[in-house]
Amino acid sequence: MTKKIFLILMLMFGLYACKKDSETKVLYLAHNLPQSHPVHKGFLSFQKALAKKSGGKLTIKIFSDGQLGSEREVLELLQIGTVAITKVSAATLANFVPEYQVLGVPYLFRDKAHLTNVLEGEIGKSILEKGSKFWLRGLCYYDAGSRNFYTKTKAVRKPEDLKNMKIRVMNNRMSIDMVNALSGSATPMALGELYTALQQGVVDGAENNLPSFVSTQHYEVCKYLTMDEHSAVPDVLIVSTKYWNKLSEQEKVWLQEAADESSQAQKTYWQEADEASMKIVKEYGVEVIYPDKSLFAAQSKNVLENFLKEYPEMSEWVNQIKAK
Repeated sequence: MTKKIFLILMLMFGLYACKKDSETKVLYLAHNLPQSHPVHKGFLSFQKALAKKSGGKLTIKIFSDGQLGSEREVLELLQIGTVAITKVSAATLANFVPEYQVLGVPYLFRDKAHLTNVLEGEIGKSILEKGSKFWLRGLCYYDAGSRNFYTKTKAVRKPEDLKNMKIRVMNNRMSIDMVNALSGSATPMALGELYTALQQGVVDGAENNLPSFVSTQHYEVCKYLTMDEHSAVPDVLIVSTKYWNKLSEQEKVWLQEAADESSQAQKTYWQEADEASMKIVKEYGVEVIYPDKSLFAAQSKNVLENFLKEYPEMSEWVNQIKAK
């Protein structure tokens, strides 16, 4: 029996997930990132803040490095109630909660300040609450940086350069539609398969944030990085409603306040990781390109148009976002 299966069985039989005695509740948090990642550091801030606010009555135990499975597998563990908390990309959450799709619309956000203003305002909070009907209540957003193209043999300086290029994307409709709109050939693929696929020429490039470009070592294969910042899909810290509903009103306040504090701390950790990653990329000899983003935005505008045709009820949110 593998360690992962053993741990999941323990969760299912109630030995983990939300351990409770007369004095302390221990909520179990699982994710698939290494402990060096800025998101994990955000979790440590969350853990520390919650223990302090609750006087030790609520604590968090963290399972990192995919000990309990992939991002989607852990999401499903939350839904059935065997894990209490995780983080997940808003792009993945969109497969469960359609409202998260609006956060992935290419070039909808002007810059990071604009995105932060939206996420921390009424729209962002409203989206977090939408997941409750799927047992996935959002607590706050974590910075996941801007996503950019990186390619192996050909530089991308304008949208036309993507023509006929196979670009790996997440298995997310918005990402697929965006690459296809820019004349590329969107190729959904698991991240773990991508390094070999790039080496063997199965795909010509991919898109991701800068720390992921470095942590996956894709910069060893791809010599061109195009900072087009087509999207800045955040991560979302979520709690299973099966555990949220068991908490007292005071415990909910502690948990939410600790999450909000960790969100602010994590932004600093991400900025540090972003700067360190750029230094590594440049030292390795990757050409960093800063294109005219307006050209990419213009060619991909039909992604938003098609999105609103399918989800006309989200037009008000889009208009509010543009107006901020």
